[in-house]
Amino acid sequence: MIELKNNPAGNFFLLAGPCVIEGEDMAMRIAERVVAITDKLQIPYVFKGSYRKANRSRLDSFMGIGDEKALKILKKVHDTFGVPTVTDIHAAEEAAMAAEYVDILQIPAFLCRQTDLLVAAAKTGKTVNIKKGQFLSPLAMQFAADKVVEAGNKNVMITERGTTFGYQDLVVDYRGIPEMQTFGFPVILDVTHSLQQPNQTSGVTGGMPQLIETIAKAGIAVGADGLFIETHENPAVAKSDGANMLKLDLLEGLLTRLVRIREAIK
Repeated sequence: MIELKNNPAGNFFLLAGPCVIEGEDMAMRIAERVVAITDKLQIPYVFKGSYRKANRSRLDSFMGIGDEKALKILKKVHDTFGVPTVTDIHAAEEAAMAAEYVDILQIPAFLCRQTDLLVAAAKTGKTVNIKKGQFLSPLAMQFAADKVVEAGNKNVMITERGTTFGYQDLVVDYRGIPEMQTFGFPVILDVTHSLQQPNQTSGVTGGMPQLIETIAKAGIAVGADGLFIETHENPAVAKSDGANMLKLDLLEGLLTRLVRIREAIK
């Protein structure tokens, strides 16, 4: 498993950053601010950024600035701030490439049953974060985790990101967090993607960012090991998932309140 900074406070850990790497300056600015906040609150931190967004609704959607360019930015964040990094992969042949630059390979929810993808990620030796499919029960994720373990890699994390509810909504079943923890791996709650409203007639996913704090508080209250929060300096101009991201200026206040909840339930 990846080594996070010492966690004397016994806090949850945090995966946070922009949905997609839009450029070096924005990535470094976001990383610097989140590192300062998490150091202050003693929250172990992993910088998140997709080097490419392959799973977009429309062909004209922004996909990235170039694979190698974005991956090098993720490596620079790691080297500059001393924090682990995580990015999505979408095909088996991407695993080895991405593993040269990042510490955690993330399997998107829609692809969580793709055996070749899971095995390729496992064989890199990197920690593999598997997002629960919106169409799967929590206990069904055991089989996805087993594929990574049986391929020789026990470094697994599982992320809850909501379950499809009708055509254009998601709900979080908080029973799934302790259920998936029985597998013996850390379980993360993806706060911002759980608030997506997919399948809009515009072809652009909607969201309910006003409920980010509600979802996050409930996740900490039921004992999630970590949180996943996409954040941006100005979500209104973000090139991907702006409708459900947290404005960066709000992150410190939110995390401060979540730490108090964590302290109360310990």
